[in-house]
Amino acid sequence: MLGDRVLSAAGTRKKAGAQAVRKSGARRKRPRLSRKVRIVIAVAGVMIGLVAWAAIARALAPTENTTQEHFDVLIVLGYPADADGNPTPVELERVTEAVDEYERGVAPRMIITGGAAHNQYVEADVMARVAEAQGIPASAIVEERTARDTIENTCDSLKIMRRHGWESAEVISSAGHLPRTGLILSRLPVKWRTHASHALQPEGPWMRATLTALEIAKTARYLVWARQTESCTP
Repeated sequence: MLGDRVLSAAGTRKKAGAQAVRKSGARRKRPRLSRKVRIVIAVAGVMIGLVAWAAIARALAPTENTTQEHFDVLIVLGYPADADGNPTPVELERVTEAVDEYERGVAPRMIITGGAAHNQYVEADVMARVAEAQGIPASAIVEERTARDTIENTCDSLKIMRRHGWESAEVISSAGHLPRTGLILSRLPVKWRTHASHALQPEGPWMRATLTALEIAKTARYLVWARQTESCTP
């Protein structure tokens, strides 16, 4: 009987040893991720992190640095005209909002800013014609005709303000554009608040999603790159 127990114990140890060997072999045979796959995973992780950073920054972006209700000037941010040089709906909504604010007495003048950034038509020229057609006197409009992006829109407008001794501005643009604009304005030495224009025609869900994704991408670029390389010296 003692011999049977010894043989049984020996068999159990042998079986356990065999199982351990099989498990060890299984661990050794488990394939490792290739270098390319690891790089792809790392890049995807970085991209997800950037998108999250940009989305959070947009959610927390400032909308003003003053409580005042009246300003020296309205700044209307540009948008491309169509292929024939006619104002697009986005340009019309921004100018219309600026005209409403002017007529409400928020500011006695406006800077319309935007160069020929996306086609041959200067955005400020097209939008200024719309403002005049809506009753704004030409003497109350200053055109900034060279800016190619939002950083230059704000910086070049600030230079105009400095030349005229203006110290405060309400900045008008589309609602989706304003969070990134607020991040840019927060770094400039001027009293400001942002004001959203109202869409003149409804946007479908796909259009809204596309515009939001584009603004998040531009915000990520600003946070990572443009904020450091495109400084403003008024």
